[in-house]
Amino acid sequence: MAELDTSGGGKHKGGKVRSKKASTRVDLTAMVDLAFLLITFFILTTTLQKPKAMDLTMPDKDDNHNQLPVPETRTMTVLLGKDNKLEWYMGLPQKPLTPPSVTNFGKAGIRESLIEQGKNVLAKSGKEMIVLIKPSDKSTYSDMVSMMDELNIVGNQQRAIVDISPMEVDLLKRDNIY
Repeated sequence: MAELDTSGGGKHKGGKVRSKKASTRVDLTAMVDLAFLLITFFILTTTLQKPKAMDLTMPDKDDNHNQLPVPETRTMTVLLGKDNKLEWYMGLPQKPLTPPSVTNFGKAGIRESLIEQGKNVLAKSGKEMIVLIKPSDKSTYSDMVSMMDELNIVGNQQRAIVDISPMEVDLLKRDNIY
């Protein structure tokens, strides 16, 4: 509790007789309560930053027998390497339909390749291209998120995250991005 004292001081003998002033007392308890109520109200009503999450639909581990064969002409494999670099090819790693190409993320990088190869696959087969993403031990989580963002930008819905094979790791080592 706060108190404000405006008394005139002690009594002096002699001099003029003054009227006695009553001391003024201000109780600030209600104002403190109001301040805490307002702070509590604004804390509870503000919108906290919502976590950003990416939706991934993963198949059941027990559901391996229902997989359909995928033609290699519709499959683009993207190998994620170090230093925000990646390598992509069409087809199988043993006999790729296009030679492996090292590129980076962005409009002039993998996005251009995704658009071009997606149009080629759509023209030849009439179906959407399937993209296999294979992160290596040297790639980062942000590389994976960037790749998923690139696929969202070009509108590719057929994608899978797959384990990288030793042959593909050797391919990354050959091109100095592992």
